[in-house]
Amino acid sequence: MTQTLERLEIPAGATALFQGDSVTDAGRVRALPDDLGVGYPLLVGSWYSAVFPERGVRFLNRGVSGDRVVNLLERWERDCLALRPDVLSIQIGVNETWRAFDASDPTPAPAFERQYHELLERTRTALPETRIALMEPFVLPFPPDREAWRADLDPKIQIVRRLARDFGCALIPLDALFAEAAARREPVFWSLDGVHPTPAGHGLIARAWLRAFGVTLA
Repeated sequence: MTQTLERLEIPAGATALFQGDSVTDAGRVRALPDDLGVGYPLLVGSWYSAVFPERGVRFLNRGVSGDRVVNLLERWERDCLALRPDVLSIQIGVNETWRAFDASDPTPAPAFERQYHELLERTRTALPETRIALMEPFVLPFPPDREAWRADLDPKIQIVRRLARDFGCALIPLDALFAEAAARREPVFWSLDGVHPTPAGHGLIARAWLRAFGVTLA
């Protein structure tokens, strides 16, 4: 049965692992295995641990700046499967688009889907009980040239949505979330370059993540 946002929870004593690119990495110190960086993983871990200290949940961040799905595959055994997380969230996809524009190194949508499918298949085989949440890649329309990214990124967002359904994962709809936020405040309030969140942007992600696992901020 496909999991839904409302049915996910973090078990007591769980290990929760954040995976992804620079949005997740958020400047973490890699020499310190429990360092969460300064972005949404830190906000999630800090808030959850402060409110529910008795649950003993350990939060880990293994995001790597610049990563694409192909890079996740290369390090997946070490940085995910070997850690045996009870909860796993994956935030990936925007670098597949970014590299197409700044390095003439595109990742076609079928390749992105094939690689992501392999990643999830490996995870479900090795860790069948792990609760998984997929986070949409997103881009905001600032600077103005980011508007041109939509044609490449939108199909990848649809792929993430489809894979979440096919593999019974929760979906955290970041692209929709940031689009709605940009209607309330200018895009630069949420991200200075359309991709990397400001503190307010990381707060949006953290709040959505906690909601996905049944925790509502007042």
